Amino acid sequence: MRSLERHRDVGAYALGVLDEAEAFRFEDHLMECPRCAAHVTEFGPVTRQMMLYRRATPRVVHPMAQPGPRLLDRLLGEVATRHRARRRRLLYVVAAAVVFAVAGPGITMLAKGADSAPQDVRVTATDELSGVWAQLTTEDEAWGSDVEITVKDGAGPRSCRLIAVGVDGTEETVTSWNVPRHDARPNTMHGGSTRHTDQIDHYEIRTSAGEHLVTLKPS
Repeated sequence: MRSLERHRDVGAYALGVLDEAEAFRFEDHLMECPRCAAHVTEFGPVTRQMMLYRRATPRVVHPMAQPGPRLLDRLLGEVATRHRARRRRLLYVVAAAVVFAVAGPGITMLAKGADSAPQDVRVTATDELSGVWAQLTTEDEAWGSDVEITVKDGAGPRSCRLIAVGVDGTEETVTSWNVPRHDARPNTMHGGSTRHTDQIDHYEIRTSAGEHLVTLKPS
């Protein structure tokens, strides 16, 4: 594959439509091409939305089906509902802080188990063997969970992936990135999972070749 063709394959790689051999060759190219690595990161949100669309759309629906006239109304209604839920959550937090300040420690036991909804997660870990440090933050959403991962990895160049491992043992790739050569500065990537935070047992960072680098397990 010529160099120009490799550059043109960045979209196909990010969307996962290259065959295994072509993907392997393109990952070799990524290690030497910061421009393509940046483009792969930029494709992250598009890839995530297409993945969510594919999982949420029945097989009988034609891929080129046009949205109905009431789709915009439904989307606006869902956005408004989410905004109201966020405002209610903020009000609950403020009210709880006021009550706690007045009642003191005696209210602690009553608060346990009061809210069974999935909670946001933040976890940090360093693997002693690989030396990779990572901090992961997730926010529960109506469609699953939004994920932000910050990584310090001085052993590049290499291509890496963040894997969400469900409580049922199944795995899902959340996002992928390319580690620059010998650069231990923190890199932050964004991704998404169709699972909610309470459906994920732990996260793992692996190389594209399957080498385990670090595990992040929420407490």
